[in-house]
Amino acid sequence: MRDFDLNLARLFVLLYETGSVTATADALHVTQPTVSYSLAKLRRHFDDDLFRRSGRGLTPTAGARRLYEPLQRALSQIDEATRQADEFDPATMSANFTVALSDLGETTLLPRLVATARRSAPGVSFTVRPLDVEDAERQLARSELDAFVATPVMASHRTVRVPLFRERYVGVVASSHPRVTGDAVTLEQLAAEHHATVFGPSGHAVPRSLLAAHGLLDRVAVEVTRFTILPYLLEQTDLIAVVPEYVAEVFAASHDIRLVRLPFAAEPIEVALYARHDTSRTPAQRWLIRFMTTVLGEQMSPSQLPPLEGQSVVAGASG
Repeated sequence: MRDFDLNLARLFVLLYETGSVTATADALHVTQPTVSYSLAKLRRHFDDDLFRRSGRGLTPTAGARRLYEPLQRALSQIDEATRQADEFDPATMSANFTVALSDLGETTLLPRLVATARRSAPGVSFTVRPLDVEDAERQLARSELDAFVATPVMASHRTVRVPLFRERYVGVVASSHPRVTGDAVTLEQLAAEHHATVFGPSGHAVPRSLLAAHGLLDRVAVEVTRFTILPYLLEQTDLIAVVPEYVAEVFAASHDIRLVRLPFAAEPIEVALYARHDTSRTPAQRWLIRFMTTVLGEQMSPSQLPPLEGQSVVAGASG
C-alpha cells in the first residue's frame, strides 16, 4: 500500500458513485483514456475486475463494494481536514446550481429557497429542471444536476438521501361545492363524487394509491400531468382531489377552494433531498446541500402535527 496513489482511491470512489467513466473524467478534469488506464491499475492492484459494464453503466463487483466504504470514509476525513481554505463563500462568490423539482416543488419549495438565497447569497442563481424520477439519479451522477427533491425512496449507492420534512394528505374541493359542505368527507361521499388525479414522471403516486386501495379509481373523471392545474380545475367544477396538506394550503391561499379531512390517511410521505456523496461534491455543491437542507428542512408542514381525529392509516401506500 506504500505504492498506492491516493488519486486512484478518489478515482475509484467516483467510478463507484457515478457508474460512468465519462462522468468521472469530467469530475477529475482528465481524459476518459486516463480514467480507463487508472482503472486498469486499480484492477491489477486489487486483483479484481472491480466494475463490470451493464445497461446502466458500470456495476461494482463484490470486491468493489467491500472497498468502497473504507476508501470513501478515508477520503472524507482527508477532505474535511483540508477543505478549510477551500470553502464556498455565498456572500462574495457566484455560482449557478441546477436542481430538479416536481411541479409541487416549484410551487411550494422553490419560492422559499430563492427568497432566502437572494438575502444571504446574492451571487447564487438556480436553473430548475422538471423532475424525472426514472432518470434523476443518472443526471445527478453525470453532473447534469447538482441536487433534486423527491418523495420516492431511491436506494442507490450513487446518491445520498437527506430527509427534509414529512407530509400528510387532505381532500380539496371548490369552496362552493354543492354536496361536500363540511370540513370532512366520508368514505361514502368519496365513493359518490368524481375525482381529479395526477399521473406523471414526478413519482408522487400516493393519491392514486389511496383511491385504488378503496376501489375508487373508476370514479376518476379527469387525469392530468401536473398538480398545479388542480386548483384551477377544482374551483370551477364539483370534482375532488387528494393532495399533500401543505400544498393544499398554498393552493387555497390563491384559489376559491378549501380543504376537507379524509376518512383515511396514508403513512406520512417524506420529502427528501438527493445529492452526490460529499467526496464527489465541489465546495459550492457542499454549500448548496447544507443550504437546501437548512431552508427546506425548516418547512413547517401541517404534516408535523399529530394525526387528525377519526383517521385510520392505510398501510403500504407510498409516494
